[in-house]
Amino acid sequence: MTRAQLDKKPVDVASMFDTVAEKYDVTNDVLSLGQDRLWRRAVVKAVDAKPGERILDIAAGTGTSSEPWADREIQVVPADFSLGMLRVGNRRRPDMAFTAADAMSLPFADASFDVVTMSFGLRNVADAGTALREFLRVTKPGGRLLVCEFSQPVNKAFRTVYSNYLMRALPSVARRTSSNPDSYVYLAESIREWPPQGELARTIEQAGWTQVGWTNLTGGVVALHHATKR
Repeated sequence: MTRAQLDKKPVDVASMFDTVAEKYDVTNDVLSLGQDRLWRRAVVKAVDAKPGERILDIAAGTGTSSEPWADREIQVVPADFSLGMLRVGNRRRPDMAFTAADAMSLPFADASFDVVTMSFGLRNVADAGTALREFLRVTKPGGRLLVCEFSQPVNKAFRTVYSNYLMRALPSVARRTSSNPDSYVYLAESIREWPPQGELARTIEQAGWTQVGWTNLTGGVVALHHATKR
């Protein structure tokens, strides 16, 4: 299997990420023109974690998104369903508690975390609503959700340019940097087909979250959706 289809069968998507794990972080840095570092810093700022809080970082991959909290000695559990990603992350940061987990069926008790965060992973889940309800289940009352995901640029002209980059330039660049460039065709399609900000906000609300809102980054290329549990 070289390319997961848009029906997003978990075993296919996990297998795809296994094949790109070794060069995943480098490839993302190149493809995003370095913007991914800014987006991840924005996530850390938006979460605003306090000492003593416990964070679930789902779809953490190699743990890049979890490192800022671990470096501040805030308890974070980097979780992912790609064992290849987890192996790479564990070799690099054996001090972090990497955990195999499916977003739609989390291996954690109810009300286990103060914060659940997911960066660039929700669009790869077969059923986002099911995952969001699982996130709610493992979050403590009053706890927080932060979803960082590719979205729809708000400027129409820029949106057209961006779409062309996704479908033409991105796979071409990936062929030079990724161990499985065909997988980036899937990733480009998954970004293009992902719903706009308001639609995702409604999905989050329907899953039971309250105080749902979002902040656009890079003109809406990425959006941070935030919510709380009653």
